[in-house]
Amino acid sequence: MGKIIDLKDGDRVFEQYMVKSCDCLTSNAGKNYLNVTLQDSSGTVTAKKWDVYPGDIELFTPGNVLLIEGAALSYKGQMQMKILSVDPVDAALVDYSRFIPEAPEKKEDMEKEIYAFLHSIKDDDIRKLSTAVLERHKNEYFTYPAAVTNHHAFLSGLAYHSLSMARLADAICHLYPSLNRDYLIAGTLIHDIGKTVELSGPIATRYTLEGKLVGHIVLLVGEIREESQKLGIDEEKSALLEHMVVSHHSKPEFGSPIAPLTKEALVLGMIDDLDAKINLLDRVMSLVEPGEWSTKQHALDDRCFYRPTFEKKED
Repeated sequence: MGKIIDLKDGDRVFEQYMVKSCDCLTSNAGKNYLNVTLQDSSGTVTAKKWDVYPGDIELFTPGNVLLIEGAALSYKGQMQMKILSVDPVDAALVDYSRFIPEAPEKKEDMEKEIYAFLHSIKDDDIRKLSTAVLERHKNEYFTYPAAVTNHHAFLSGLAYHSLSMARLADAICHLYPSLNRDYLIAGTLIHDIGKTVELSGPIATRYTLEGKLVGHIVLLVGEIREESQKLGIDEEKSALLEHMVVSHHSKPEFGSPIAPLTKEALVLGMIDDLDAKINLLDRVMSLVEPGEWSTKQHALDDRCFYRPTFEKKED
């Protein structure tokens, strides 16, 4: 009782949760209140603390684990929580695996397969360059999420997202042999490595100063160019890989300063978009009963999605 995914309207909870985010806002009546996102390994829930006391802001610092007494309620189709009381939990006693969602595959297995994909790149320059870029952030690459809230926002989400894209790229290259597999595999594996600088880490993930001011795309392009010069990589090869990274969000309004101008860059953007949206929908629809509709999804043009009745589990 108390797991976020299991909360039902009217439930009274007394459970430990991790603070993912906290904002002090002002109500229409001019009274301060806390708008908090609480997290455990099953998901997140928005919570309100209407009575704000001295020390509450510090207590609700993102990353802190707190013992929460609260009341769950459904609001506009989404579960929320009213915080009734709160007590701190000694960080030395916290098992963070209880509060951080994990990738559906083991980190060790993903690492082995990702390096197998790297080794399968036939072009020596592209293999050396992509491997060198990954090695600069190896520890973070295999533990960081791929986002703060949207797709793959869980422990090792960055590696899982990259690996999923590499698997898709490999299959697509068999179907369309005119594509250069070396560039496409390299692009899938390194395109988001800049997020190891853009994001703060897997616990209470937030954007860093560099992440907000520069962004993961520009951060990575600089590293590719730096490693390319160290390794003496052919200028065109380096530029093509840089272009794949720069254009993988496809449009300026999505964060790419230039649209894809090679086949491989075009396909990379499509694969990235597909994997991100499917992962987002999998998470959203897991909270929807068969035969019901999701809430509006801002990342998907504010559309509601239907979960078909054929997904009902057999008794």
